[in-house]
Amino acid sequence: MLQAELALPTVHTACELGFGHGVSVNIHAAGSPTRWYGTDFHSPHANFARRLADSAESQAQLFGEPFSEFCRRDNLPDFDFIGMHGIWSWISDENRALIVEFIRRKLKAGGVLYLSYNTQPGWAAMLPVRELMQRHFQIGSVSEPHDDTGAEERTQVRIKAAVDFARAVFATQPGYALVNPLLAERVDALSGENPNYLAHEYFNRDWHPMPFSQVASSLVAAGLTYGGSADYRDHVDEINLTPAQRALLADIADTSLRETVRDFCVNRSLRRDYWIKAPRTLSDDERDAKLRAHRVILALPRDAVVLKVRGALGETLLPESQYGPILDALYSYRPMTLSDIENSVRGRGITLTQIVKAVTLLVAMGVLLNAQNDVQISAAQPLAKKLNAAICEQARHHDEVQFLVSPVSGSGVLVPRVAQLFLLARMHQMQQPTQWAEFAESVLRATPQPTRATTELPSGAAVSLADLTAKANRFARIHLPILQALEIA
Repeated sequence: MLQAELALPTVHTACELGFGHGVSVNIHAAGSPTRWYGTDFHSPHANFARRLADSAESQAQLFGEPFSEFCRRDNLPDFDFIGMHGIWSWISDENRALIVEFIRRKLKAGGVLYLSYNTQPGWAAMLPVRELMQRHFQIGSVSEPHDDTGAEERTQVRIKAAVDFARAVFATQPGYALVNPLLAERVDALSGENPNYLAHEYFNRDWHPMPFSQVASSLVAAGLTYGGSADYRDHVDEINLTPAQRALLADIADTSLRETVRDFCVNRSLRRDYWIKAPRTLSDDERDAKLRAHRVILALPRDAVVLKVRGALGETLLPESQYGPILDALYSYRPMTLSDIENSVRGRGITLTQIVKAVTLLVAMGVLLNAQNDVQISAAQPLAKKLNAAICEQARHHDEVQFLVSPVSGSGVLVPRVAQLFLLARMHQMQQPTQWAEFAESVLRATPQPTRATTELPSGAAVSLADLTAKANRFARIHLPILQALEIA
C-alpha cells in the first residue's frame, strides 16, 4: 500500500477470522510482537491451533466459536489488522453482515483488512458445474445406506461419485461444454484433487464467488477504502496486461469499475485485497522515505534464482542488467533496506522506482522475504524457537505443518517434513548429515502410512538411506545456511 501512497499502521493487535488449522495465525503470533486473536468454528481445527499456541507460549487468544459468538464478544481489543482467507466466499449472507459490522466496530482508524475470496469472471463458467455436482451430492445423502462407515468416509465417497458424474456428463460433449471448450479439462482435473479441498470448495452449503463491486459495496459501508491487491504481481502491469488493456484501465477513474475491468482482463478467479479504514495519504517524499527504510532479505541461494515470473500474460523474463545487481547487493543474506540497495547499485543507473518494482516481483516469486526491524526480530526469537521446535517434533508422527517461522521475516517459510527431521536431529546434537539421514530414516520407517515426506524422495514411497543421505548433504550445503540466516536453524 506504500506504492499507493497510503500510510500503514503499526500492528499491535490482530485478528484472523476462520483460521483453519491455525498455522498462519500461530506463525504470525510467534514471529512478531503482535498480539493475535482469532476463531474457527470447527473444533478439531481450533484444538490443533491452540496446541500450537501453547507449544510456543505465544499467548495467542484462539477460540473455537462460530462468528455469531466471537464477533459479539465484549472482551476483544480494537484491531490494527483483521484477516480472512477464503471465508467470505463460504459463509451465509447473515454471517457476512455480522462480520462487516464487526469490522466497522473493531478495526481501528488506519487499520487494515486482508480479504481473499472467490470472484468472477474466473469462476463464472464453473457455477453450473458446481450446481450439477452439488445436486448429485445431495441425492447421494438421501439414498446412501446407513452402515458402520464413518460420516467423513461416506462424505468422501459421495464427493467422488459427484465428480465422476460431472465427468460422465462432460464425456457426452453437452452443448455447454462445446461453448466452453476449456471446461472439460478443468472438470476432469477435479478427480485428482484432495477430497478435503473439494468438500470445502465445491460442496459447502454456502458458496458465493462475488464480483469486486459487490464486495466493495459492503466494505465501503463499513468505512473502508480499497488499498490495493495483496498479490505483489498485480502491482506490475507489464506482466499481466497488454498495452491496450493498460491504456483502457488508465482512463477509468472509478475504482469499482476499474477493478472489475481488470478482473475481466486477467480472468481472475481469486482476489486477495487490502482495505484500509480512514486511510492517511502520504506525500511523495513520505512514501519514498518509507520505501527506502523497508527491509528485505534473500531467501534462496543466489545462484539458484531464475529470473522468470509468471503473470496473467504468461511467463516473462526479467532483465539481468537490473535484477542481477540487486540480488548481488543482497548476497550477504542479511536484511537490507531499499536505501542500502539503492546505494549499492547507484553506479548501474538503477533508480528507486526500478528497485521497488524488482523487489515487489522478487518477493512475489519467493526469492526475497520482507524483514522486520532488529527490535522486532529480537522480540520474536524466543517464541519462534519454541514453535519451530514443537513443529519439528510433530514431524516424527505426521507432516500436517509444512512451514516454520522466521523471526527475521515474521512469516512462515516452507520446510517439508524431511528437512524438519534434519533440523530436529540437529536440535538433538547430531552434527553430521549422515546422522541426520539415519535419524530421518528411523522416523520415516516407523511412520504407519505414506505421507508427503516419502514422495519427496527419488524412490517414491520407499525410504532409502542413500537417498536421505544425499538429501541431507544437499540440505547442509544449500538450504541450511539460508535457514540459519532466517534464524530458523
